[in-house]
Amino acid sequence: MKKYSMRMLTILGVVLAGLLGLTQPAQSASTTATPTLDKTLPNGLRVLVYEDRRAPTALHMVWLKAGSMDEVTGKTGLAHVLEHMMFKGTKTLGPGEFSRRVAALGGRENAFTSKEYTAYFQQVHRDALFEVMALEADRMQNLVISDEEFAKEIKVVMEERRLRTDDSPSGLAYEALMAQAFLASPVRAPIIGWMSDLESLTAQDARDWYAQWYAPNNATVIVAGDVQAQAVFDKVVALYGAWPTKALPIARPQREPEQTGARHVRVSAPAENPFFIKAWKAPTWTAADGPMTPSNEKARDIVALSVLSTLFDNQDFGRLTKRLVRDSRRALSVGLDADGISRGPGLITLQVTPAPQVPMADIEREFVAELAMLVSQGLPAQELDIIRRQAKATEVYRLDSLFSRAMEAGRLVTAGRPLQDSADWLVMLEAIQAEDLKRVALKYFNDSQSTMVELVPLSLDQASRPRRGFGSNSLRH
Repeated sequence: MKKYSMRMLTILGVVLAGLLGLTQPAQSASTTATPTLDKTLPNGLRVLVYEDRRAPTALHMVWLKAGSMDEVTGKTGLAHVLEHMMFKGTKTLGPGEFSRRVAALGGRENAFTSKEYTAYFQQVHRDALFEVMALEADRMQNLVISDEEFAKEIKVVMEERRLRTDDSPSGLAYEALMAQAFLASPVRAPIIGWMSDLESLTAQDARDWYAQWYAPNNATVIVAGDVQAQAVFDKVVALYGAWPTKALPIARPQREPEQTGARHVRVSAPAENPFFIKAWKAPTWTAADGPMTPSNEKARDIVALSVLSTLFDNQDFGRLTKRLVRDSRRALSVGLDADGISRGPGLITLQVTPAPQVPMADIEREFVAELAMLVSQGLPAQELDIIRRQAKATEVYRLDSLFSRAMEAGRLVTAGRPLQDSADWLVMLEAIQAEDLKRVALKYFNDSQSTMVELVPLSLDQASRPRRGFGSNSLRH
């Protein structure tokens, strides 16, 4: 799984909403696209509230603009480790008491860490909202990290790394891809951390991370559901108003040097099938890029790459899916995805599992042939209209889910982007033409800017333990 683009973010929200039971009957998008309340406390804490009366539930989230890309060499995985420690007690609550109290309220809760942020959430009946808000505010300000609890939990994180990466062929491949594609940028390090770093992390490292990054001027509270916006804001003021602003660490640029040639690496692991991931450097939409308008060439490129991804890998009409998976059956699976909003550099990534006995080089040629066809023949208006209609439908589904709506808001805020981007994305989509797709195909699919990771399968009996699951770019507690 790759870094979340706008397209992938929507899918994630819909999937998680389904798992958590947060999807509700549709209502007018005009009443749900913008927050009912958007205010910032004097200490810098931002508060977003989305009133939604369709069910007596409330979703509460706290987002911190601190992820793995903010770590330093030798201490990778620290953001995720701290996320684990947030469940281990405060000055007034013992280890595990937070989760027990949420469960006793009939609620659901979890947390996740990405390269760019750490977020915590609870979903409860509306009557229990203020209680979980108080619990969250307590651990945001009064966390206790004991040496004993840290020593136990770091072993849990190490095992999580074994499960998600060391025991996962795709996890190993993705980790190798990021480490090869980027030389200077901190996005090259895995979110879970390198095992040697996990082995050397200390409880004091976690305390320092908490002290540095967990601050009101680095956090956003998001509440959505059957709530009164002003009452929620008043509660936030009461819970967080005395939380002192902190001087946050100064981020170094760590700009990625220009890539001057194709990179290719092989990874061997016990697996049933070979596969490859090939990635090209791609633009991302950052806080410094101005408004998302059709006249902004970078914005146009990012949306065009998203459209190109849909054109190629959509399960129903994607050109690569049809050509490689359904018609010729030369591939078992194919996916193309572009990074979108990010504080760091991005990639557009092709992932393919060839059918047995089909050389990877043949699949690469098929992909190049599809790109060449797009450049030479253009894109029929009918195909572009289908993509636009699908994107609009997806936006309606996004607005229909409390969780995906809050996820998108948190993602935009922590990337330094305005919430208006959500609506502007569809405006941009209408502006994209076939010429834009041809331009980005020529501009970004440059082999000298590519990195390829090839998974060479070993016999499954060479595995030290069963190989399970897939790597992920967002780690949940």
